[in-house]
Amino acid sequence: MVFNKPTVEAKILCSTADTSAFAKKEELGGSILNSTRVGFSQALDVSAYSLLAVAKAGANILNNPASIVTLTYMGSDRALPNYNTIGIAKAALESSVRYLARDLGQVGLRVNAISAGAMKTLAVSGIKGHADLLKISQSETVDGVNVTKEKEGNTCAFLMSDLATGLTGNVIFVDKGVHLR
Repeated sequence: MVFNKPTVEAKILCSTADTSAFAKKEELGGSILNSTRVGFSQALDVSAYSLLAVAKAGANILNNPASIVTLTYMGSDRALPNYNTIGIAKAALESSVRYLARDLGQVGLRVNAISAGAMKTLAVSGIKGHADLLKISQSETVDGVNVTKEKEGNTCAFLMSDLATGLTGNVIFVDKGVHLR
């Protein structure tokens, strides 16, 4: 990804890298011991390093105050079935959010992550048993209804706005309470 100096400086940047789209399906299910060096490295590169690369390039064009937001999932701190290397990569991504928040805060840039709830997307369809995952997630929300992309988008808009200038280095759960269980 290459950033050129724009004619108008930006105030917001949203970084999303869907690891599951790049993960080898045979490494997601079963045991984490089935992971290969190549698959593991690719998951870390796509999920965690991509945020660092975007932040490095974006830091030169973002105004103070500005915001960088990325997406993660609760598989970062729970050993979920069929998530394996993606969960490890998401844990690295969340750690990167904290380190970037510390270092970019000095120049007025905030960095946060949204831990998105399960919803029907192209990304989730790459995970074995995704239909069951969606049903389980729905049954574990506080109101029995899955979160929507609009709810997650609203949270992202808030994090990017000047209303959230006091938030940085956070993982905000937008899953209708599934993480509470």
